Amino acid sequence: MSGEMFFENKSKFGFEETVEHLVHAISEGGWRLQHIHDLQETMTKNGLEVLPAKVFELCMPQYAYKLLSNDALRIYSNMMPCRISVYNKEDGVTYISRMNTAMLSSQIGGEVEEVMKKAFDDAEVFIKKLSE
Repeated sequence: MSGEMFFENKSKFGFEETVEHLVHAISEGGWRLQHIHDLQETMTKNGLEVLPAKVFELCMPQYAYKLLSNDALRIYSNMMPCRISVYNKEDGVTYISRMNTAMLSSQIGGEVEEVMKKAFDDAEVFIKKLSE
């Protein structure tokens, strides 16, 4: 497994298409889309201009339950829901990024590692469908 804490891939689609394809991939993969944060919209409301950027919060209830139903593991709930970002850069390309939760959770071990590795692997499937 890569030692990098964050990964970034170029999307083979434009921004809006990437967003649409990601929403579909999440649903198709059996995950729940909790919320999409439109960071560009938030910045605009504050009088600032940035390129398009959206952060997707997604949840797999069966995975989340394993952590949330155990008092000793609830401390790790701050890693939930999982997040994937879609954004443009000045080069005009759309990118997809996420945290390497598999690497982070490997330092914890046990059920946390098992759950977060599954979540990471699932997210990689979504991203692979969109990446160049």
